[in-house]
Amino acid sequence: MVKSASSPSSSPVTITVSSGGKGGGIRSMGLTSPVPRASVSNSQNSPLSSRGNRRLSSGGKYCSMSKEETTSTTEELNSDFVSYTVHIPPTPDHQPMSASQTSLPEDCKSAGKPERSFISGTLFTGGYNSVTRGHVIDCSMEGTDPALKSGLICGMKGCDEKAMQGMKTRRGLCECGFKICRDCYLDCVGSGGGRCPGCKESYKEVSDDDDDEDDDDEPRSEAEDQALPLPSMAEFKLDKRLSVVKSFKAQQNHPPDFDHTRWLFETKGTYGYGNALWPKDGYGVGSGTNEFEHPPDFGERNRRPLTRKVKVSAAILSPYRLLILLRLVALGFFLTWRIRHPNRDAMWLWGTSTVCETWFAFSWLLDQLPKLCPVNRVTDLSVLKERFESPNLRNPKGRSDLPGIDVFVSTADAEKEPPLVTANTILSILSVDYPVEKLACYLSDDGGSLLTFEALAETASFARIWVPFCRKHGIEPRNPEAYFGQKRDFLKNKVRLDFVRERRRVKREYDEFKVRINSLPESIRRRSDAYNAHEELRAKKKQMEMGGSLSEPVKVPKATWMSDGSHWPGTWTSGETDHSRGDHAGIIQAMLAPPNVESVYGAEADAENLIDTTEVDIRLPMLAYVSREKRPGYDHNKKAGAMNALVRTSAIMSNGPFILNLDCDHYIYNSLALREGMCFMLDRGGDRICYVQFPQRFEGIDPNDRYANHNTVFFDVCMRALDGLQGPMYVGTGCIFRRTALYGFSPPRTTEHHGWFGRRKIKLFLRRSKVGKKEENEEVILPINDDHNDDDADIESLLLPRRFGNSNSLTASIPVAEYQGRLLQDLQGNGYRGRPAGSLAVPREPLDAATVAEAISVISCFYEDKTEWGKRVGWIYGSVTEDVVTGYRMHNRGWRSIYCVTKRDAFRGTAPINLTDRLHQVLRWATGSVEIFFSRNNALFASYRMKFLQRVAYFNVGMYPFTSLFLIVYCFLPAASLFSGQFIVQSLSVTFLVFLLAITLTLCMLAILEIKWSGINLHDWWRNEQFWLIGGTSAHPAAVIQGLLKVIAGVDISFTLTSKSATPDDGDDEFADLYEVKWSFLMIPPITIIMVNMIAIAVGVARTMYSLFPQWSKLVGGVFFSFWVLCHLYPFAKGLMGRRGRVPTIVFVWSGLVSIILSLLWVYISPPSGKQDYMKFQFP
Repeated sequence: MVKSASSPSSSPVTITVSSGGKGGGIRSMGLTSPVPRASVSNSQNSPLSSRGNRRLSSGGKYCSMSKEETTSTTEELNSDFVSYTVHIPPTPDHQPMSASQTSLPEDCKSAGKPERSFISGTLFTGGYNSVTRGHVIDCSMEGTDPALKSGLICGMKGCDEKAMQGMKTRRGLCECGFKICRDCYLDCVGSGGGRCPGCKESYKEVSDDDDDEDDDDEPRSEAEDQALPLPSMAEFKLDKRLSVVKSFKAQQNHPPDFDHTRWLFETKGTYGYGNALWPKDGYGVGSGTNEFEHPPDFGERNRRPLTRKVKVSAAILSPYRLLILLRLVALGFFLTWRIRHPNRDAMWLWGTSTVCETWFAFSWLLDQLPKLCPVNRVTDLSVLKERFESPNLRNPKGRSDLPGIDVFVSTADAEKEPPLVTANTILSILSVDYPVEKLACYLSDDGGSLLTFEALAETASFARIWVPFCRKHGIEPRNPEAYFGQKRDFLKNKVRLDFVRERRRVKREYDEFKVRINSLPESIRRRSDAYNAHEELRAKKKQMEMGGSLSEPVKVPKATWMSDGSHWPGTWTSGETDHSRGDHAGIIQAMLAPPNVESVYGAEADAENLIDTTEVDIRLPMLAYVSREKRPGYDHNKKAGAMNALVRTSAIMSNGPFILNLDCDHYIYNSLALREGMCFMLDRGGDRICYVQFPQRFEGIDPNDRYANHNTVFFDVCMRALDGLQGPMYVGTGCIFRRTALYGFSPPRTTEHHGWFGRRKIKLFLRRSKVGKKEENEEVILPINDDHNDDDADIESLLLPRRFGNSNSLTASIPVAEYQGRLLQDLQGNGYRGRPAGSLAVPREPLDAATVAEAISVISCFYEDKTEWGKRVGWIYGSVTEDVVTGYRMHNRGWRSIYCVTKRDAFRGTAPINLTDRLHQVLRWATGSVEIFFSRNNALFASYRMKFLQRVAYFNVGMYPFTSLFLIVYCFLPAASLFSGQFIVQSLSVTFLVFLLAITLTLCMLAILEIKWSGINLHDWWRNEQFWLIGGTSAHPAAVIQGLLKVIAGVDISFTLTSKSATPDDGDDEFADLYEVKWSFLMIPPITIIMVNMIAIAVGVARTMYSLFPQWSKLVGGVFFSFWVLCHLYPFAKGLMGRRGRVPTIVFVWSGLVSIILSLLWVYISPPSGKQDYMKFQFP
């Protein structure tokens, strides 16, 4: 066994390739990552160090080490770390090797492209005190023809023969790269005038001697053709600092001079202004000379912005701000008048109401101040395509120069989150309109369920049909369940003749796919029962052979079995040791391997291919299943811990500089959403943006939106207003992050706000260059601390394992992600760092066993021990609303965020429409806010880098649950007033009525103006007001109590996962959950308020009618406020009655009788003053 162990500062990974077979000798060979994935170490003796004695093949496949080297490196392994071993059984792609095969031939070294089906067909597991293993399974193997994958087929339409190769260059017979088979080539030479069908130039006669010469020159030509390569991890040095990225001009593998003549020839370009005439076509050869146009402005591409800020019209915003001021003044005068005119007859009623009204005014001010500066934003996708996906000097082939995006999808319980919902979300991600090679999707299964795993395998298989179909016909939305369930004409804007036929075929395949997904639970159960019965028979047979008795029970664990007859390493249904929900190994499975950089086109429709994909790129993005390790005794930190595990895994496997996170029930509704988000990240000033938040839109909500599930007031009013300050809050899903911001780094520049209301501003340049123009040839150091002192940076570099853990591969990926996320150099000002155009138009590094083994190590349960994960790095722990805290920390460092509202909804999801589920959801949010208020994340302790109004908004997030304490008291005051015959004021004077009218009218006018500039409607605003009172009298008080118990008594808070609604079958009621009544303790306060106010109205009316001196003014005041309370609680009362028509009439009759009896009883107990004779009652 050959072990490759790193120094104590690195993550020790031992890679072993076993030839397999019982009784056979084990011949092993060390595996290493390709050169760009090599870890960096400070140790001179580490085999992973760039300065140590390392044996690495140029192709990055395998390396062999001597026995002495193995011994020396193994002895350096610190005992504090756990050693991992990857056992890879033999597969068709990987056979046992002899000693002579330990070194690869030269042609294999130069290729550098290991078989990817091996990684995509292997399940990697590992964890605490366990061996990291690679289990070969037959899940979603690549089934594409190798010739098709490499693009070596004829480019002529209607021909699928293998292209000729090697006569002129390795790309084809012509230097333009057009591939053609022998028969088509002879036809072109014979009848086509000897011209290439691609570039229309004549084929050149090539002799045998010329072939030899071209073969010698071929490596140089290919190197010139490629775009600028990314910096290699092997080139990074940790010389008292973090790993650094070298300037491209200092790279040795890049040609020093650009061959402009060659570029003009290959792209058929022109010499621009040097020509006497500019052709109308731009690049047309032999075009007409009588048609001209002005030469294009080459600098216009860089000057045109990707985004534009659209301010709200001053005709709406100015009156809106004026009304806020007027209402604030009116509230001030009203409260002053209330304090100076007490009600001497009912001081308790006056004092309570005055205190509540003062708090309401303060709460309204906190809510209203951040709304002073609302803005709207628009993007220009045509500029994005022109700037990053068009040919230029550094990218002659026009490959995509967009940065990579890693998409995270989180799920935790296959029972509450149906696998079919998750599968549709994954399909919408795989078919998104973004460069395939720049996209990677990770599914986090925090429950370790085999059901989710096999559902994802089925999804990967169906994606080979669904994704090309979406690309070919421009399908929207690209969620098959949503698309086929649309109630509109599907032929609209579809012009292809084969659309109807192919849609029918794909629809049939999707119906079969749903049947397979829905039958997986029963299939897994039957399979496991059969295997377990077989194991019991084997155990009994073995017991008999050893002389045991049949009557003795045999204990065989009830395992959950995979389809290949092996134990599932995750959670078992029986919950055995090492296989329960909180105790299982870490699992990583690449369902779809990273695609090639070149487009791969399919074949015509036949028995195997449902649709014609000859003109469609059939590549699929990378797809990986990840289930982090869980062990008893470790705090796994729920969703935040799962997201941080994905951050580390993706950093090693794909390392996209940007991260999109989605819930399993939120799918991509707009296939261009990712491009719209990247417009903000890549535009001028985008390097200061930490995330782009999209609004949440929901489906499956009842038409009346009884419980304000759409939450449009928050997403369209509050979030738009925050976008005019420092940016919107992070709301947990539908958000594109900058990876370096998640790592806890500060922005390149920011502003500190000092003085009253932050009026004095101080600009800080945190990553500004200290060297002038000569900096281009220097190494670029990524700072990791907020204090930009060289000595502090040296100290910080020594503490990297404490911050990010002991994985050098993870640490070395940080500067690469930072570099790939930079703006183009043309967009940067003087003194700022950028990346050259075309630097990302290179292939992504292929996965290998060592890379996945390293990814297994970073999802272990103990990896975060003694690190800053969850404290400063990644998603922040310690709150049930980790999303708000994570966004707050970024804003507190000086980052800003953007709110991206697209014309077509970017994402859509589901929301609980059941009353009880909705209340528990609000309870979880409010409890998180109380935790924030009593923690150091309170906005009162924010830094000077956060704007004043942004600080007010975050302070209101922690304060709003406490309003419920005053709201409950205030809702009982009308009833107390009616019961006692008193009112909150001495009498309904004209002054009181004028104040009340002014406050009410200004509130209504503010609501109208908010509707005007936000785009919501009056119905949404009223539903929000109603549910504000429902939540404030039910979930928010419980949240305050739970938060106080956690702070004072240390009582832990736990919540159940919100159930996601599954897709209803045909004939089922879509809104069945709306009418289902589930009892909860949260319903007690609102029910009590409703009953007390209804009885109080009856008592007050009866008292006034029977009184000799009726006080109608007090009755009207009390009834008005009671009616105000009941109107707000009407949706709650309607939810308690269930489905309309199902509540028996006798219930309403008895309710009325009980109310009348209670009212008469109160009148008897406390009779009105005056005439009393009729109140006396005597038995005959």
